[in-house]
Amino acid sequence: MKLTFEDFKPGHLGTFGPHHVSREDIIAFATEFDPQPMHLDEEAANRSMLKGLSGSGWHLCAILMRMSYDGFINRIASAGAPGVDEVRWMSPLRPGDDLTLEVEVVSKRESKSRSDIGFVQLKNTMSNAAGVTLMTADIPIMVLRRAAVGVK
Repeated sequence: MKLTFEDFKPGHLGTFGPHHVSREDIIAFATEFDPQPMHLDEEAANRSMLKGLSGSGWHLCAILMRMSYDGFINRIASAGAPGVDEVRWMSPLRPGDDLTLEVEVVSKRESKSRSDIGFVQLKNTMSNAAGVTLMTADIPIMVLRRAAVGVK
């Protein structure tokens, strides 16, 4: 049975991962989606303010989505998301990083315009194995209510 809006409570939702990121992963993503030199070329990356090859922030966002889906989104009665409130890239993604995602339910509220959904506000924190925060993302999600999925 899928988790519905009523199942979410403020507090820790889960810890997901690890997700390993290789040098090849970083270069492949950058080649396709963010071909800046610090994501593609070791020498250029060493001369950049990042002081070494680093993954794109957008790569971190894509990994967050994958880890979120595998960790909990595939188990909820999701109605999508209205957008992203904030994404902050705090430290570089490096080749060899093993990423962990911490997800906290910050708040929830019923929709004022649709009785079949509610909004759940999530704070996501992506860290490497050393415990360094690489990214935070505040994201509201829309979750179907029990009555909308036929659960009492």
